[in-house]
Parts: sequence; C-alpha cells; structure tokens
Amino acid sequence: MRPATASVTIPAVAAAPAGPPPPAPSVPTVTVLNPAARAALPFSVDLPAGFELVTGRPGPDFRIYTVRRGGKSFVMIYAGPASQFPIYGGETVRAGGRTSVVVNEEGRRRAVEHLFERPDVAGEAPKEIHAWTMSLDGPDRALAERIAQSVDVR
Repeated sequence: MRPATASVTIPAVAAAPAGPPPPAPSVPTVTVLNPAARAALPFSVDLPAGFELVTGRPGPDFRIYTVRRGGKSFVMIYAGPASQFPIYGGETVRAGGRTSVVVNEEGRRRAVEHLFERPDVAGEAPKEIHAWTMSLDGPDRALAERIAQSVDVR
C-alpha cells in the first residue's frame, strides 16, 4: 500500500502593472560660456585659441568651471564660499593677491593652483576663487599652468 500524498495548491501571483520607467539619473548640463557670460563672472581667464570655458558642477552656493579644448580639461575654477585649497602638496607662496602652490618637477618650479580670497563684503559672493591645473603631460601641462596663472578676480 502506498502512503497518501497531500496536494498543495499555490495561488497564482498577479503581475504588477507596468508603470512608467524610472527617471534617468540627472546629469548636469554643460554650458559653453560666450564672451558676454564670461564677462559677468567674478573672475577673468585668458583662453588661448581653440579653448572654451564651460559650466560644471553647481552647488547651492558655488560653481565650478572648466577650461577645456576638445573635451580635454586643462584647468578647473571654483567660485564659492570655501574651496578645498590646497589640492596639491608643495610650497605655498603668497604673491600678486593670491596664494599659490608651487611644485618642483624635473628641476623646474610649476605653479599648479591658485587661491584668491575676496574681502568679505555683505552680499558680494563668492568669497574664494580657486584655480588648479589638471594632471597633464608635456606641452599640455605647461599650457594648463599658463592658463591657470592668467586667472584673476574682478
């Protein structure tokens, strides 16, 4: 004689109705600044032929800009209340209304970042302008250094 077997019925699960797809992750838009928009910035920068200044990651009280050529970043510029200066290690030098970080590379001194601290005037922002070079090689590195040294506050 065989033992009795119990049968179990599993209820069918209804599929959840398909809703709209989840939103795509937000990607900050990059805007190339024209001469009029650049003139309205709290800093100036000399752009060699073929370079552009674009907006980058904005925050609630700061902006980061990129100097680039053909999608390749050469210099970053922060304008806001408190930068993360210094990014690079090296000798800190105060001259020309700014504090710069200078490194020795292959027997040559290079200024790789600069911090301008603006007077704390009520309603006048940003308090700091911080420019730094990207890690580049050869002629691009020298060009990035030259561009970063051209940054000045208005």
